[in-house]
Amino acid sequence: MHTLKRSKLTVLLALVMITAVFAAGCSGSEQKGDENASGINGTVKVAGSTSVQPLSEELVAAFEEQYSDVMVNIQGGGSSAGVEAANSGTANIGASSRDLKDEEKGYGLTETVIARDGIAVVVNPANNLTDLTLEQVKKIFTGQIENWNEVGGEDKPITVIVREAGSGTRGAFEEIVLGDDAKFIANAIIQNSTGAVKKGVISDPNAVGFISMGAVDNAVKALKIDGVAISTDAVVDGSYRIARPFLYLTKAETDAATKAFIDFVLSEEGQQIVAEEFIPVK
Repeated sequence: MHTLKRSKLTVLLALVMITAVFAAGCSGSEQKGDENASGINGTVKVAGSTSVQPLSEELVAAFEEQYSDVMVNIQGGGSSAGVEAANSGTANIGASSRDLKDEEKGYGLTETVIARDGIAVVVNPANNLTDLTLEQVKKIFTGQIENWNEVGGEDKPITVIVREAGSGTRGAFEEIVLGDDAKFIANAIIQNSTGAVKKGVISDPNAVGFISMGAVDNAVKALKIDGVAISTDAVVDGSYRIARPFLYLTKAETDAATKAFIDFVLSEEGQQIVAEEFIPVK
């Protein structure tokens, strides 16, 4: 009798253990299924603006945590290259940090604004100026004004620092400030990154340059333009006039992976990442 009871108890315990293991396995399968519930996979190529590139990389890092079967490759090349990549189909998404030019608007691209940014005109903190008009900025960067005393500053020659050709920041600055009828002063110092422009302004008390609002800190002084200081509110309401959109450009119908990435960028989580350095659009 005791032996029979022990046998029944052993069988019962074995059945309990098997049931527990089976349940755990099912639970694990369900969890794994949830992780890949979207069923979306593939590769997305984003190419273009070097101003948008660091933001895109931050967004990709968060996106790929949720979409492990999607790989997003980010490449630079400048805004113009991004427009052409989207138009030709060599990239799923073209990134631009300026509005499309008239001739580019005929490409039939879909423009998705993912962020907004102001472009600050910056000088060395030792410079006593605090304000310039947009017209004065134009004349300084085109060489019509060459000494700070012409705009109320000290009797010092102005050192002009600009970004390289193809830069979205440069393209937006040219379009907004210089217009179609002017070019940068011939002896302007050309730098290929925001950091290099800042370094040049920091090291030269007579220098002036332009950088993204998100890169402004106490190492440089951002000048008011027409009496308006650069700020999120001033960019959004249009009172600060040197501002630009960050665009993702697509053509025709996007595939599921590309759509998922753009949807993530515009989601609450994506826009929180945008807000760390730029102005969110949602």
